[in-house]
Amino acid sequence: MPYVLPIGIGVLYALLMSLIREPHRRRFNAVMVAGAGAAYLGSGGMGGWEFPFTALVTYVAYRGLESWTFIGIGWLLHTAWDVVHHLKGNPIIPFAHDSSLGCALCDPVIAVWCLAGGPSLLRLRGGKRPGAAREHA
Repeated sequence: MPYVLPIGIGVLYALLMSLIREPHRRRFNAVMVAGAGAAYLGSGGMGGWEFPFTALVTYVAYRGLESWTFIGIGWLLHTAWDVVHHLKGNPIIPFAHDSSLGCALCDPVIAVWCLAGGPSLLRLRGGKRPGAAREHA
């Protein structure tokens, strides 16, 4: 169960993001990955390395304002940082030992969705919502 829930959260994230029309969906996700890139900044778990990582993800997120590929790359970078923090024993939520592991399982699900262009999962399942025909990539 501790491995299934984070994957479900990643799918739920993509479903909820599907409610936002393009191009706002892409730009909102660029902001989200920028925030994720700074999530460990206050932990000090990796010392001074937290700053260059945050700068790198901020740059990738900026490029993501116009590119789903960069947003996907940002989530994969965050996945790698989650793994490093999990192995070092500095979880993203200090009182939840496996929180970085959970994040490392959730983030690639989001990354795959982003690398696929962040499509509306609501449209993919055949459900039409108002205004869906006006979306563009």
